[in-house]
Amino acid sequence: MTTTIVGGAMLPHAPQFFTLPETEDKATVASVQKVGAEIGDKLRALDPDLWIIFSNDHAEQFFHGIAPPFTIHVGGEADGEFAGRKFHWEIPSAVSFELVRQLYRQGFDPAFTSTAKFDYAMGIPLTHLGHKGAVLPIYVNAYLPPQPTVERCYAFGQAVARAVTNLGLRTVVLASGGMSHFPGTDRYSHPELDWDNKVLERLAAGNLKSLIGYDETELDDKGNIELRCWACAAGALGERKPDIVQMDPSWHHNYASLGWFNSDLVGAEPHYPTIKPELVQITSALHALAHDRDARTAYIADPAAYAGRYQLSDTQRKALVALDAPAIVAMGTHPLVPFLANMQIQRQRGSK
Repeated sequence: MTTTIVGGAMLPHAPQFFTLPETEDKATVASVQKVGAEIGDKLRALDPDLWIIFSNDHAEQFFHGIAPPFTIHVGGEADGEFAGRKFHWEIPSAVSFELVRQLYRQGFDPAFTSTAKFDYAMGIPLTHLGHKGAVLPIYVNAYLPPQPTVERCYAFGQAVARAVTNLGLRTVVLASGGMSHFPGTDRYSHPELDWDNKVLERLAAGNLKSLIGYDETELDDKGNIELRCWACAAGALGERKPDIVQMDPSWHHNYASLGWFNSDLVGAEPHYPTIKPELVQITSALHALAHDRDARTAYIADPAAYAGRYQLSDTQRKALVALDAPAIVAMGTHPLVPFLANMQIQRQRGSK
């Protein structure tokens, strides 16, 4: 799809980045801060019109009072505070309201707020990025069951991408959270590094849609309920390889940082392509050899005469006469057709 999503990032937000307890490795914190600053510089160089951040709420504003799956901030500004740090960002209110309208038209029903605060889940990654301009916050219910499914989060991100593309806004999408951690539980000191690295391996290859393969049970078991925010950003970004992938594990939390600055979507040539107009004639000739005994009899008797029945280029005619399957496939022909044609020709020749 044509998209105006020009870049994005997935970044951690552990409170230890600001509280800096003695139990936190300062080199690990510095590494996360450094890569965040680098990603921020790269994203600003894209000169986007709009920054969106998908983030969970830490049982503060959207919890036992009300817990919508997705909430869009439509206020003109928002602030917050954590560990002595004060947060304040402008919010593009007109765009936020229009995004809500666009999502309603696409079959999504996000809540919206004018007064929600920024907590550290947004404040920390935005600070690491060095982002001081306006940002559009979208809160995702990650912590209070029943949460939205990862499939729904991915589809929501796709809908957001369609909306900003319809509005013609060159957009950067950010996701806050992750990876594995178990705050408040007896597994706090046992994050799932092997599982996280396997997830990152697929994301590094550009397979962002792989996130929808994890259900709520696995996300909970592996300490990755916040990957719902990543799935929203993944849906908006589409299948494209990140330009930066970094893992900084700690004793209690695996800090993963990813950044996308290249707008090219992953799109390798498929093994089984569509039939190109210029290959219709040779495809028809091969299809007949694969499925029509009389056609094979004519070809075996005189390959050149058989090729003359079709409007072929010199290159196509030569490849058909020789039944050169690799050359025919290299032209962009669907490979199953010359494969079957060659198999049936050899079978019929052998039966004589």
